[in-house]
Amino acid sequence: MASTVTSKKSRNPQTSEKRNPKISENRNPKTSENSTASARPGYGRLLRTRGAWTFLLPGFAARQPFAMLTISIVLLVQHTTGSYGAAGAAAAVTGVSMALFAPYSGRLADRYGQRAVLIPGVLLHALAGLALTALALADAPLWALFAAAVPTGASVPQVGPMVRARWGVKLKDSPLMTTAAAFESVTDELTFVVGPLLATALCTAVDPAAGLVTEASLTLLGGLLFAAQKGSQPSVSREGHARVEHVSALRVPGVRVLIVTFLGIGSVFGGMQVSLAAFTESIGEPGLNGVLYGVFAAGNMLSGIVCGAIAWKAAPQRRLVVGYTALALTASGLWAAHSVLVLAGLGLLVGMCIAPALITGYTLVESLVPAGARTEAFTWLTGAVALGQAAAVTVAGQLEDRFRDGAGFLVPMGGTVLALLTLLALRSRLVAPAHGRTVARGVGHRVPVAVD
Repeated sequence: MASTVTSKKSRNPQTSEKRNPKISENRNPKTSENSTASARPGYGRLLRTRGAWTFLLPGFAARQPFAMLTISIVLLVQHTTGSYGAAGAAAAVTGVSMALFAPYSGRLADRYGQRAVLIPGVLLHALAGLALTALALADAPLWALFAAAVPTGASVPQVGPMVRARWGVKLKDSPLMTTAAAFESVTDELTFVVGPLLATALCTAVDPAAGLVTEASLTLLGGLLFAAQKGSQPSVSREGHARVEHVSALRVPGVRVLIVTFLGIGSVFGGMQVSLAAFTESIGEPGLNGVLYGVFAAGNMLSGIVCGAIAWKAAPQRRLVVGYTALALTASGLWAAHSVLVLAGLGLLVGMCIAPALITGYTLVESLVPAGARTEAFTWLTGAVALGQAAAVTVAGQLEDRFRDGAGFLVPMGGTVLALLTLLALRSRLVAPAHGRTVARGVGHRVPVAVD
């Protein structure tokens, strides 16, 4: 018995005496490899990460503005002016402002901390949103609405990228990072189910201004609660990060390609919001707007759940090309739909094609961008969606005012086709740098490991 016990101990004397089991798990390659297969589809394991719920729940409330803001502005301004063109223009100013300021918000968060950026940001956003609401109800001229729309968009809290950065702190080298990226994309899509439905219901059943007022309130409450979770935010220590933090994510060629592809995705969101509103009003059923957009967003969410649960073997670059081709094809058929059922079916298919593209794009950031610039990179992609959405809202609004009959649905088709052509021409830039390049200096980041 004694010899047996001694032999068991001598096999690995450091295991029980000197090594932490958690550290041993990270260092043992066999353990890491065995856990990869089970961890990739492991949403349950991901959600059991210690401290995750402290930033997930307030983060969900604080990211509602991205889903509620545009449709709330469109419905309010269209009600007060009677013009989809004016409504689309006001929403577009908000979207452009958000797209321009979002990357700077991400850069400041990387450098000074998320809390320092969030608290003044949500206060400004709530005040600006209420001012925009008051001006619209007072029948203020369009230029005044534009003036209020600029700070409203500029101050939208970039909570989605901040949550992704917090997952990076919690998981570091864990194979669950891919699952976390998929989970965040699913959460984004869930906000696009809840947000538009909530905004449309409030604007149509309560008051045209209720959507913006609720959006401002959720931003303030959720943003302050999220900012209060100091323990999970990324460190802002200058040591070891100073050289990386000052590298702009835009200097990475692959990020610029992803920005174009996300602009196309934004054109789908913006074109669908205006065109669905115009379609349901033309058939005398404005309440169906939220239902149809909810079906579209539900497609995003469901395909996102499936996408995150699959251990992909194909390279992410190839998956992005295939998925985006399917998105362009399905979006090209929207303009021909003239019934609720057909439009709902096509909207569901379009939504199912968006989530895989978003998930793959965000996970590619992990292999392309240095650790100290990733929050900025995420905000560039988020801003690209907002910018594409803003442009699509403007163009689709003008098309619906002038031609009607679903002309606004031509915008998602044009946006996705142009983005697909760019992606096909420049897809080689989405390949991760080789060993020893700048990206490898990101803390806790291994370039050679597949992101999916």
